[in-house]
Amino acid sequence: MKKVTKNITSFADHLDQQYGKKGTPKRDKFEEGFEAFKLGVMIQELRKEKGLTQEQLAEKCGTTKTYISRIENNASAIRLSTLMRIIREGLGGNLRLSVDM
Repeated sequence: MKKVTKNITSFADHLDQQYGKKGTPKRDKFEEGFEAFKLGVMIQELRKEKGLTQEQLAEKCGTTKTYISRIENNASAIRLSTLMRIIREGLGGNLRLSVDM
């Protein structure tokens, strides 16, 4: 029996091929968009864990359901002050930031 090996590409290699190496403008743009996407997913998951609708979360933190929806669906940039308010007042948490160099 002949053994067949397939070329398998790692996710990191795929990103390098699709968007360029880290530090290139195209890759940096992709990474920035991905971070915004992750933030939206995180807010959505936390909101659901708390048993809140988008409208309830919006009321708790002084914004609109539409704005919460846009954040969760990665359709809107979010200001740091608004993010802090959503986390603190809307979800009852604390925001911690870190910088990778």
